[in-house]
Amino acid sequence: MIFDLFETLIDYDEDRSREFTTAAAELLQRDPEDFHRLWREGRDTRDTGPLAPYLASLGLDDALAGQLLDLRRATARRLLEPRPGVIETLRTLRERGLKTGLITVCSEDTVDVWPESPFAGLFDGEVFSCSAQLRKPDPRIYLLACGKLGIEPTDAIFVGDGANDELAGAERVGMRAVMIGDALPDWSGARISAIPELLELI
Repeated sequence: MIFDLFETLIDYDEDRSREFTTAAAELLQRDPEDFHRLWREGRDTRDTGPLAPYLASLGLDDALAGQLLDLRRATARRLLEPRPGVIETLRTLRERGLKTGLITVCSEDTVDVWPESPFAGLFDGEVFSCSAQLRKPDPRIYLLACGKLGIEPTDAIFVGDGANDELAGAERVGMRAVMIGDALPDWSGARISAIPELLELI
């Protein structure tokens, strides 16, 4: 059982994202709207590699880059708040003998604070896009996750909200895909409204 993170196990909070870019703009003495736009434009770069070169590309010296990274880590800590029933469901799945995995598109700050999060130790294999230098729906990121779990894609279920074409990407490598939520009204596969419903589905 392999999970997406944002909008699947946790909520994406746009307000907290704005809080970060506003605080970062103040730190860097830049216009908040301009910096927010600049930060969003750099997402693909941040999500597929280390943060240091990206921050250097913004013209930040080591001291400012370190302060900005501290702000970003603080935001990541607040974002990594499980939805109701998620932790209990993950534990139950493992008690049933199922391996659990994670594939998430994220930047290095999430990886840095992951060991402090409520999710630490609950997955048998984790794939962070910034570390793998791959994003969904690249087939290699799904195969990498399956390899970490020691399973074939045809034996795996991927659960996600459907962003980044992730559900179809999972199916293209042979995985079964389950959608959480209603972001894709035309999705014809299995669908749940909350993670605990998986316990009845499998």
